[in-house]
Amino acid sequence: MGKPLDVITIGRSSVDLYGAQIGGRLEDMASFNKYIGGSPTNIAAGTARLGLKSALITRVGDEHMGRFIIEELQKEGVDTRGIVTDPDRLTALVLLGIRDQEQFPLIFYRENCADMALCEEDIDPAFITQARAVTATGTHLSHPRTEAAVLKALTIARADGMLTALDIDYRPNLWGLAGHGDGESRFIASEKVTAKLQSTLHLFDLIVGTEEEFHIAGGTTDTIQALRNARKVSAATLVCKRGPMGAVAFTDAVPDTLDEGQSGPGFPIEVFNVLGAGDGFMSGLLRGWLTDQDWPTALTYANACGAFAVSRHGCAPAYPSWAELEFFLKRGVKTPALRKDAELEQIHWATNRKGNWPVMRVFAFDHRSQLERLEGATPAKIGAFKSLCLDACTQVADGRAGYGLLVDGRLGRDALYRAAGTGLWIGRPVEWPGSRPLTLEPEIGPDFGGLNEWPLEQVVKVLCFYHPDDPAEMRAEQEATVARLFHAARRNRLEFLLEVIPSKAGPVGDDTTARVIRRFYDIGVYPDWWKLEPMTSDAAWQMTVAAIEDNDAHTRGILVLGLGADEDALKASFEVAAPYPLVKGFAVGRTIFAEAARGWMTGALSDAQAIALMKDNYTRLCGLWDAARGED
Repeated sequence: MGKPLDVITIGRSSVDLYGAQIGGRLEDMASFNKYIGGSPTNIAAGTARLGLKSALITRVGDEHMGRFIIEELQKEGVDTRGIVTDPDRLTALVLLGIRDQEQFPLIFYRENCADMALCEEDIDPAFITQARAVTATGTHLSHPRTEAAVLKALTIARADGMLTALDIDYRPNLWGLAGHGDGESRFIASEKVTAKLQSTLHLFDLIVGTEEEFHIAGGTTDTIQALRNARKVSAATLVCKRGPMGAVAFTDAVPDTLDEGQSGPGFPIEVFNVLGAGDGFMSGLLRGWLTDQDWPTALTYANACGAFAVSRHGCAPAYPSWAELEFFLKRGVKTPALRKDAELEQIHWATNRKGNWPVMRVFAFDHRSQLERLEGATPAKIGAFKSLCLDACTQVADGRAGYGLLVDGRLGRDALYRAAGTGLWIGRPVEWPGSRPLTLEPEIGPDFGGLNEWPLEQVVKVLCFYHPDDPAEMRAEQEATVARLFHAARRNRLEFLLEVIPSKAGPVGDDTTARVIRRFYDIGVYPDWWKLEPMTSDAAWQMTVAAIEDNDAHTRGILVLGLGADEDALKASFEVAAPYPLVKGFAVGRTIFAEAARGWMTGALSDAQAIALMKDNYTRLCGLWDAARGED
């Protein structure tokens, strides 16, 4: 029987605040993107993306940043049972920037931080031995308390016959050898650090570092001699990273030149950001090592993952999925600036999205104009009614997965804000109701900059009344707006749902929706979700599904909209759509809320009565979908 985990990483865990502007001083950064950080944390996420079952042992603070790290790792598929929440210390922070191709300023905020309080009591032998390997990083050997924790984990691992690995991960600043403003420094000679590292090297089966990191481990700036000094105290495979020249592995005696080691091919790419590249490299190397690949293959994985990292913004977010890595190794480099490779970036985005939504039962109450026309409606009352819709939605969902809502930010702001963090899927519309050609809500702004204010869990939803036989001018204008919105959503790391209703713009046949879909793919729009009107023929669904699958193997899927139809009509449409796995569920509104809205706006229904009515309607609709899908 195999073990439940492939690798446990131990050590640093922080929140990286990356300067969003490129080419300036850290002093001049105006905004920051927030990512998980810290070498072991990055490696845990990177190996999980590559299909390994990974876990992390560290400490985080009992606050928002600590919860962010745990939640992000869980979304990546990392086992977080080994993360201790420290009640007294704050989660570490790092501020980073990209000055140019050679300067990457960073400041470590690690004064008495949570991860440096890791201690022997945090190391559970029963947890350690659930893994095949333990990976440590050098920083946690810099303090007696954290060193004791690491040594305990390594001792348990070796006694159990597990594999052990070290990423030297030398940061002079974190060993107390450089000031707060010198976080970028990568090498300062220190006999004390060398002695500390050499006292532990015998505990590892794999030791990985740059030339400078082997200089500190080996006590000399002569790289070959440094490697030989490491070999004197350790039988581990030594992997030396050489930047653009790739990396080499030495399993036995160290030869006279680095070129004589085992190597994998490097990749001619443009350097954009070196921060975190080593953690990406280590993730790829561990994937190869722990799946019993030979060293040239493992180094190929590692070099490719490092290439992704130096080509993108951030550390962990830059690392590839296994599907992405396979695609890249098969196809090769098309443009040295990998972040500008549209085909590759689409696969990166689509295979690393967070969350899993195999079933979608969405209560859509993003309607604006329909509610504004009701007797008794005012903006304030519409907002209050949408809060009742949210109550009905959460009561039906009852904390279960597979439920969601659509709500706007103009009339439904209170409900939208309340929905945050509930676990519900949240879609938010941007189109001005009924507009054709498509125009957007004023809050989005003429530059679409309003999306910068959206939380990452919200999905950008746009409805476009588009027909493939529209006049050329109409098609061009609508396509331009949708394409610009799609790219704005991606830039802001927001998922994108495209809703198209061709029947409101012209006659439709079995191929109409498929033609619309293919056209949007042709202009470079790759929605995470499609929201489509009901189709009653199998031929129409077959052509529609083929149009998506021919262009995007990783789409989230399709939601069927309701158009205010009665339950019998929806039941019939569900039964036609449900056999297609790409159809994940429905997004229906008026069928659920119309009667309640009319009654509540005029005072004929109380809050509780309106909620109960919508809850019953929504529950029945969920049942109709589940029955159509053949689920209990």
